[in-house]
Amino acid sequence: MCGRYLITSTPEAMRQLFAYLEQPNFPPRYNVAPTQPIPIVRLFEGRRQFALVRWGLIPAWVKDPKTFSLVLQARSDTVLDKPSFKNAMKYRRCLIPADGFYEWNEDTTPRRPHVVRPKHGGPVAFAGLWESWMGPNGEELETAVVITTDANKTLHPIHYRMPAVIPPEAFDFWLDCRNVDADTAAALLVPAPEDLFEAYEISPSVNRVANDYPGLLEPARSPASAAGTETNAPVKPDAPAKRTRKPKDDRQSSLF
Repeated sequence: MCGRYLITSTPEAMRQLFAYLEQPNFPPRYNVAPTQPIPIVRLFEGRRQFALVRWGLIPAWVKDPKTFSLVLQARSDTVLDKPSFKNAMKYRRCLIPADGFYEWNEDTTPRRPHVVRPKHGGPVAFAGLWESWMGPNGEELETAVVITTDANKTLHPIHYRMPAVIPPEAFDFWLDCRNVDADTAAALLVPAPEDLFEAYEISPSVNRVANDYPGLLEPARSPASAAGTETNAPVKPDAPAKRTRKPKDDRQSSLF
């Protein structure tokens, strides 16, 4: 599903892979969450452009964003036809730089978080769509969504979906909405190669949006070592679970 991801490569490494002219300077982010600003790469006047947009797509036809459900992912099997995505798939495809993502096991209670990272390091490009929403008073908001596809065999034991990854040799093909139609571009929305990612269980600290530090990537501790001292403490201690109500799921949040 990909409700959180990470961006840890240096600005120089990102610029080298995606070949945009801008020179953004940004810190590593270990827990990118919905509604936060995220980088995308798109075509603008025939060249690749770096831009920051809000994660959570708002189609241009929406009258009031407050009444529109937050859309974080677009399924590859419906992206060509669903009203929220079909125009963006035709005219506003983008790449979403990432150094991995988080996924939660669906077969356990509570669900156990895992980090999924490229085996050989370095950033990858999620397939994405972007939109520009214009309000009645002239306000403008650019937003984006991650396209997901079926999980490959490596990740299927954790979750049945994963972000669609665009290989570097296909960047121009995916981004060129003028010369590559949506149906043709959709052929790229397939599971990632089996040898691209590795996955392992991590601490539930990633569940809290406020926690954004390198220690989130440490493998989960075994019960025998759970009494030890953490070397990378969260921003603040996790709040104890309440018995009288369902715990809040920090992976989802409201756009406003």
